[in-house]
Amino acid sequence: MALSAPFIALALAGVALPETHAAASDPQEAATTDVVITRDDWHERMTVPVTVIGQGPFHFLIDTGSQNTVISSSLAARIGVKASSSAMMISITGRERVETVELDEIALGKRSFTSLLVPLLEEQNIGAEGIVGLDSLQGQRVLIDFARNVMAIDDAKSLGGNRGYEIIVTAKRRSGQLIMTNAKIDGVLSEVNIDTGSENSIGNRALQRALSHRFGSEKGTLRGVTGEEIPADFAVGRSLTFGTMSGGGTINNIAIAYADALPFTYLGLDQKPALFLGMRELRVFRRVAIDFASRKILFDVPASADPHSRSITGRIDGREF
Repeated sequence: MALSAPFIALALAGVALPETHAAASDPQEAATTDVVITRDDWHERMTVPVTVIGQGPFHFLIDTGSQNTVISSSLAARIGVKASSSAMMISITGRERVETVELDEIALGKRSFTSLLVPLLEEQNIGAEGIVGLDSLQGQRVLIDFARNVMAIDDAKSLGGNRGYEIIVTAKRRSGQLIMTNAKIDGVLSEVNIDTGSENSIGNRALQRALSHRFGSEKGTLRGVTGEEIPADFAVGRSLTFGTMSGGGTINNIAIAYADALPFTYLGLDQKPALFLGMRELRVFRRVAIDFASRKILFDVPASADPHSRSITGRIDGREF
């Protein structure tokens, strides 16, 4: 099966060289077929149970920053599939050729996806037994309910439509990704990609240069899904503002790891300030929905939002909250 473009995986295996944590317990069964109960993995990202060619369920990340679904080498061995070819993968840490396998089917809740060509990566590097990427998410809505620790994938109507969301942002589609183009980080216009596969937020060097006169940074290391490492500079942005004057929000105290990450270049986000927004910042909301069909990103603000903490402030119909 030929590939028209390299695989992209934005998920992080580690930040500042953390220790590997033990695996969590077996996943819980979903109450209904389209909603899956999640658990937190060792980077505070959410995983969901996925069935692969009728076997499982297995722990998979839902990664809105990765172009393709991925499975671990150990899982491939368990279900009896072998590498059939290789392909180039672009990750946070660079470009690397990886083995691939063809999967007849994977199933997530009541959704199933057939004839997928997926990369093989090591489980200790991806923090799960696999990754559900954009090739399995197009045309659907991903709902992350942090208050209930639940993630669901379905059409928008089945997931309650837009009821209860105070902030709704229309994003731009680029290589399957949804990019918020009117965001500002400390007043600097930036393009922001919601990346559920990474705990931390990652900024490009253009953003670092734009903010360097205001903030110092500390040296650290990022480790990507292939196990490779790259240096990074860690700093804090005072605020990320997004949306419009009639309906928008501000997330305070954004922790940013600045790195020469190749996906910025591949997605055309390397020349102007840009950010992959990770789960640490998303958790200040009660719910976040990413609707690939309508290009909408929806945010449900918790009632206890505190403008003096890492929580959010915002506007609804021009009124502050």
